[in-house]
Amino acid sequence: MAQASPTTPYPADMECDVTTELGTNIHVRPIKPEDASRLVTFHMSLTPRSVYRRFFSAHPRLSDAEVTRFTCLDYFDRLALIAEVGERMVAVARYDHLPGTTEAEVAFVVAEDLQHHGIASTLLELLAHAARGAGITTFVASALAENREMLGVFTGSRFDVSRSLEFGVVDIRFLIDPDTPVS
Repeated sequence: MAQASPTTPYPADMECDVTTELGTNIHVRPIKPEDASRLVTFHMSLTPRSVYRRFFSAHPRLSDAEVTRFTCLDYFDRLALIAEVGERMVAVARYDHLPGTTEAEVAFVVAEDLQHHGIASTLLELLAHAARGAGITTFVASALAENREMLGVFTGSRFDVSRSLEFGVVDIRFLIDPDTPVS
C-alpha cells in the first residue's frame, strides 16, 4: 500500500482481497462517500447489543451528520476500511488521528454472523500499516469490559497492548511499530 497524503484522492491501492485466519475470503477497501446508504443498511442490520458495544449507548440509526463523517474521509488522518463478502458490507474499521499527537483512536464493528472469523484482526493489521504511513505511532481505543471479543482482538494481536479499567470501560493503548514480531 502506498503512503497517502492529506490531498490524496481515493486510495485504490489500499484495496485487497484477504483470506482471514479462519479462511473467510473478504474484499477490503477504504470507504467512499458513495457507500453512505450501504453503511446505513449495515448499521441497521446489527443487533442492538453490537451497536451498544460500538457506541456505548442505544443508537439504532446513524444521523445524516454521522453518515457523512463516517464516509467522507481524507484517507490520511481519518481512514475507514470496510470488509465485504460479495456485495455485502460485513465490517467497518476506522482510525481518527488525534490532533497534535502521533496517536489515533481506532474502532471496529463486525456483523454478528462473521464475528470470530478473524476479520477485525485482519482489519487491525491493515489499519496499522496505513496509519504508520500517516505518521501515526500509537493506537488508542475504548471498549466495554464485557466486550471480550473486541478486547481479544487487541490482546491477541502482535502488538504490546496496555489496558486500564475504569467504570466498566477498558482503555487500550499500543504502539503500532512495524518491527513488532508477529506472535
